[in-house]
Amino acid sequence: MTDNPTSSKLNDISVVVSSGDKYVTGNGFKAIKDGIKSGETAAPVAGRKPTWLRAKVPGGGKYEAVKNNVREHKLATVCEESKCPNIGECWTSGTATIMVMGAVCTRACRFCSVDTGNPNGWLDAEEPANTARSVELMDLKYVVITSVDRDDLADGGAAHYADCVKAIKSLRPQTAVEALTPDFDGRTELVELVVDSGLEVFAQNVETVRRLTHPVRDIRAGYEQTINVLQHAKTHRPAVLTKTSLMLGLGETEDEIVQTMDDLRAANVDILTMGQYLRPTANHLEVQRYVSPDEFELYRQWGLERGFLEVVSGPLVRSSYRAERVLELNNVGL
Repeated sequence: MTDNPTSSKLNDISVVVSSGDKYVTGNGFKAIKDGIKSGETAAPVAGRKPTWLRAKVPGGGKYEAVKNNVREHKLATVCEESKCPNIGECWTSGTATIMVMGAVCTRACRFCSVDTGNPNGWLDAEEPANTARSVELMDLKYVVITSVDRDDLADGGAAHYADCVKAIKSLRPQTAVEALTPDFDGRTELVELVVDSGLEVFAQNVETVRRLTHPVRDIRAGYEQTINVLQHAKTHRPAVLTKTSLMLGLGETEDEIVQTMDDLRAANVDILTMGQYLRPTANHLEVQRYVSPDEFELYRQWGLERGFLEVVSGPLVRSSYRAERVLELNNVGL
C-alpha cells in the first residue's frame, strides 16, 4: 500500500483520512504542540506511547456534515473503521483520501498491514464514476486517490488512476486532485499516463532512507526507482507538483534524513511529509524510537532550507495529511 495509516478490508470504496498534528496558516505550516513542553526529546520505545501521539476528539459542523453524508450513502471509510484519531481535523478541512483498486496488495512491505495476495486482474469498472460521486457527496475541495500495489495488472493500474482523476474532474472540476500512486515498476510511460490525467499533485512515497529501503519496503520497490519516478513526473509536466513521504523512527540517522532530502531536491520534488512510524501489529517492524515534536520541527526547517515548497512534519503526519494547504500557500488550484 502507498501510505501508512491503519487499514481494514473493505468491499466498497475506501476513504482514508490520514492522521496529522494541528497546524495553522502562517508563513508555511506551524505545529501547535498542545500540552507539549518545548525541548522534549525522543521517547524510548518501551512502555506507553508518548503524550504527543494523542489527538483531540472530532467535532464541528463540517465534520458532522461529512460524517452524515458518509453514513447516509453507505460509504465505507477506513478513517472510521480504524478509528483515526485526527478524523475531525481532516474532514473539517474538506480533505480526504480515497483508496481504489481493492484492499489486496501484490507487495509485502514490512510496515504495512494491508493483506498481500494476487487479485488476478480484478478491477471494478464502475469505481471511477463511484469515486467521483463520493467526492461530490462529501463536498471535498481536495481529494487524494491512493491504492494498493497492483503488479498483477499489465499497467499497474495506471489507466484506472487516470480514469478516476478524469471522472472526478468531470463531475467536480473545482476539486483539486492528488494521486498517491504505486511506482508502476519504474515505467515512465505509465507515470505519464497518470500525470496527464488532469491532476494537481503526483505523489509516490520513498517511505524511508536508502539504507533501510530493504527490509522496510518490498523487494520490488526501490529508493532510486521512486526518486526516478518522481523526477520523470516533474520533467514530463513541470506544472504538476510532486510529493513524497518519509516515515521516521525506523532506525534512520539524521545524516541519512538530510541525504534523503538532498536526493529528493536533486529530483526537483516539491513537497515532503514526515511522520512517526507506528507498528500496526507484532508481525511488523518494531519502532526504534519515538521522534519528538521539536525534532520534527527541526527536520522541517532543514527541508525548507533545501528548497522544498513545503515540508509537513509531525508525529502523526501522513503523506495525505491536510494536503490542500500546500496548494493554498502556493496559490495553486484552490
